[in-house]
Amino acid sequence: MSRPNTPFLDRVAGSADLKVLSDAELKSLADEVRAEVISAVSETGGHLGSSLGVVELAVAIHAVFNTPHDKLVWDVGHQCYPHKVLTGRRDRIRTLRQKDGLSGFTKRSESEFDPFGAAHSSTSISAALGFATARDMGQSTGDAIAVIGDGSISAGMAYEAMNNAGHEKRRLFVILNDNEMSIAPPVGAMSTYLSGLYANTPFHKMAEGFEAALPGPLRDGARRARQLVTGLPGGQGTLFEELGFTYIGPIDGHDMSQLLPVLRAARTRADGPILIHCCTVKGKGYAPAEKSADKYHGVAKFDVISGEQKKGISNAPAYTKVFGQTLTQEAARDSSIVAVTAAMPSGTGLNIMADRFPARVFDVGIAEQHGVTFAAGMAAGGLKPFCAIYSTFLQRGYDQVVHDVALQNLPVRFAIDRAGLVGADGATHAGAFDVAYLANLPNFVVMAAADEADLVRMVCTAADYDGGPIAFRYPRGEGVGVEMPESRETLEIGKGRILEEGDTVAFLSFGAHLAECRAAAEELRARGISVTVADARFAKPLDKNLIEQLAKNHAALITVEQGAQGGFGAHVLHHLAARGAFDRGLRIRTMTLPDRFIDQASPADMYADAGLTAKDIVATSLEALGAIHGEFGQIRA
Repeated sequence: MSRPNTPFLDRVAGSADLKVLSDAELKSLADEVRAEVISAVSETGGHLGSSLGVVELAVAIHAVFNTPHDKLVWDVGHQCYPHKVLTGRRDRIRTLRQKDGLSGFTKRSESEFDPFGAAHSSTSISAALGFATARDMGQSTGDAIAVIGDGSISAGMAYEAMNNAGHEKRRLFVILNDNEMSIAPPVGAMSTYLSGLYANTPFHKMAEGFEAALPGPLRDGARRARQLVTGLPGGQGTLFEELGFTYIGPIDGHDMSQLLPVLRAARTRADGPILIHCCTVKGKGYAPAEKSADKYHGVAKFDVISGEQKKGISNAPAYTKVFGQTLTQEAARDSSIVAVTAAMPSGTGLNIMADRFPARVFDVGIAEQHGVTFAAGMAAGGLKPFCAIYSTFLQRGYDQVVHDVALQNLPVRFAIDRAGLVGADGATHAGAFDVAYLANLPNFVVMAAADEADLVRMVCTAADYDGGPIAFRYPRGEGVGVEMPESRETLEIGKGRILEEGDTVAFLSFGAHLAECRAAAEELRARGISVTVADARFAKPLDKNLIEQLAKNHAALITVEQGAQGGFGAHVLHHLAARGAFDRGLRIRTMTLPDRFIDQASPADMYADAGLTAKDIVATSLEALGAIHGEFGQIRA
């Protein structure tokens, strides 16, 4: 498909080029940026709706502020595609989220226009305040601007930062990108009244008087919008003002005749923290996105004309769907089962349970800390809570996992989605650390599903387990196509299984890399080497009998996991060392993710980078055996 015609964008190599454009030309530029983003994401997939919602904001901010000297921090960063197009990365925009391409988020190593990396939410105000403090203490940096969404600003960290910023009273700009709240249609006409008002009114009067200057219907609409986001009745200061911010808004975030004068006035006159409340539409300017229920939040490659996404076809069910369906079946069997998610009901599969049992599924918003302790309270109250959170996001609630769950030995069930390497979202979303940070906690049971059938068994096992906290992890994407259980099955806590038996090398797999172990075993057998393949299922408690049996009866033992160092393999090593296994000459190797972050690529490429393919398992086995029998070293070569 032909690419869009972009005469103004073709003249933009960086933000400085926006300074010479008129306001009318900036509006045309925004239209071209939107077309370019739609065209690029149709080829790469990615976070389309959120990026389309901030096109005008990105153009206006770069036109008014002096980036990169002024530090622009995008919260989460998934909406930064227009920003990347405007800041010297347009020639690479069609490499988004691909191996060796542009990150789908902001990234310090990628551009000086990305002063602070992000992919998790609610960090922008804290970081921007840090930049403002560095400026005031003599560092060579300019103004600090944080752009944060209405979802992200609901998290506690954002309010902690605003409370601190209000106390510090430093010059700081926070732009609230509010794409959930709609302004009544007449309010769109505010531009006629606001342009002159913002351009000519003294700044301290601007915040106080802009609503009063509007005719009745517009004034009422603005006040309603303000109340919806603050929860405070008209006539009182907003919550932001109570925290020490000057509040401006709400304004139409797609109307350049409002955005530009407001930002110019704020930049010229502000002497403390300012919050500018912009109302936007997620997916703005692309009809299929605007009409979609999720506003095309995350899309695969798609046809620009029809909006139809080009998703792969698989006969195996997705792990997330398996979890959602199984938990719904368990909830039908046991009325005490409830579920908690942190703003990801569809992403975790809990929307399936919510459709059937809406009163028993709780979406707490982007608030993992609260979600974990909320689940702990429900467990203490006699319910059976399943806390479904991506591995990378559960990190945000770790103190609550330790203090509120593990310490009190409360039976919270943690369903950990997106375990292991996840592909295009890269290092920020990799589920690398959950085994290491959970299996070291007293009272915890930690499981990992080798396939979708075992995930079903683990959901049932967790539902029945009341002895304390229990977690089970599973990867993103489709299962491996195994036969599903015909009836309800549970697992014996702390027991693994042997799937293939041999006598020379043993593979002890934990989690979804079992298929790679079996492929490696097949290759080794073709070389005349006898192999045992075992599935640990549990990192805590360990199946000590299984581990000791494998160590005793084989020349080499290889543990394999989709997690960081310090996880399952470390627990196996600790146990074997305590039993004196190394004194008997056992050769053991632990295959984990390496001690570094791995950039985005396909999951297969990421695991190849990590050294965790079937060929890597074969090579590691031959190396271990070669340390005992020299002939195996020749085989490896």
